[in-house]
Amino acid sequence: MHCVDLKLINLMSLYAMMKDLIAAFPDHLEEGLKIAERAKWKNPAKRFKAVVITGLGGSGIGGSLAAEWMSASSHTPIFVNKDYYLPAFVDENTLVIASSYSGNTEETLAALEQAIERKAEVAIITSGGRALELATKHNFNAFVVEGGNPPRSMLGYSITGLLSFLDFYGLKTPDYIASWKEAIAGMRKDIDAIHSQAKIYAEQLKNHCAVVYCTDGLAAMGERLRQQLNENSKMLGWSSAIPEMNHNELVGWAGGNQSFAVILLRSDFEYKRNAIRADINKDILLKRTPTVLEWKAPGSSLISQSLYLNHLGDWVSYYLSEIHQVDIMDIKVIDFLKAELGKIG
Repeated sequence: MHCVDLKLINLMSLYAMMKDLIAAFPDHLEEGLKIAERAKWKNPAKRFKAVVITGLGGSGIGGSLAAEWMSASSHTPIFVNKDYYLPAFVDENTLVIASSYSGNTEETLAALEQAIERKAEVAIITSGGRALELATKHNFNAFVVEGGNPPRSMLGYSITGLLSFLDFYGLKTPDYIASWKEAIAGMRKDIDAIHSQAKIYAEQLKNHCAVVYCTDGLAAMGERLRQQLNENSKMLGWSSAIPEMNHNELVGWAGGNQSFAVILLRSDFEYKRNAIRADINKDILLKRTPTVLEWKAPGSSLISQSLYLNHLGDWVSYYLSEIHQVDIMDIKVIDFLKAELGKIG
């Protein structure tokens, strides 16, 4: 009985830790802006023909978000890399931003070493580890945050670091600071409503395979939500975007049933034909499963709505972990994979 009690106490402490980290998302966004304001980065000697953001998992999703948000304003191509190897075009005319919260992500470090060899301009987002050592050694610009937390809970810092770097290096960024401030104020004002809605969604999603669909501009946020359900809630699922999924995946719903739950992320900034597609898709999906949830957030920009949706999704993943009675912090299977890779060298 004593061992069971200790296990329960430990599980409760882990829940409390993640609960505090999720609650702090608006604070992380705010603090990230302050880190950027205080930073004394060295100005580049030239402009760049391309940008590569390299990173994986909780450290890498910020790159997908930033690239999607920048697509409407930046005339410089932004490539998101989630592998060991950088694309062949990377050279001295490329800006490479490496994001690794721990500073020891092996795929990101491999890509970082290639960026150094090819004499690319390098900037780093990290809390320490080998990445910070390289930043210090080579005098790279670095956005340094406090360490010791799960990377997935540090999105507020990493995405702020990315937008700040893109702005600093002269890319035409949207007005992300105004969007940050609007989203922060909205999340704080609506926190009780967010919790209430998150609990309802969690009850509707429990014991399902979660399918996240998004309209244009929200594909990366859909990927982020799927990742949080994977890691926090220990749920299988996938994410896809309209209109691409209309050309293949929609046909697969002939085999769909009520074991699947669909989350449809929407915004006020959808291309009108995609908005029509989303409405038709919803009707089609409801014929296969009764659980089709449409999420939409307040805000005057796509970015502020996306940040608000992220906060809602994080809370949904938290309440689902409670319902499923799983360890919200547990990533033992990833640790096992890393250990096995380490044996091979």
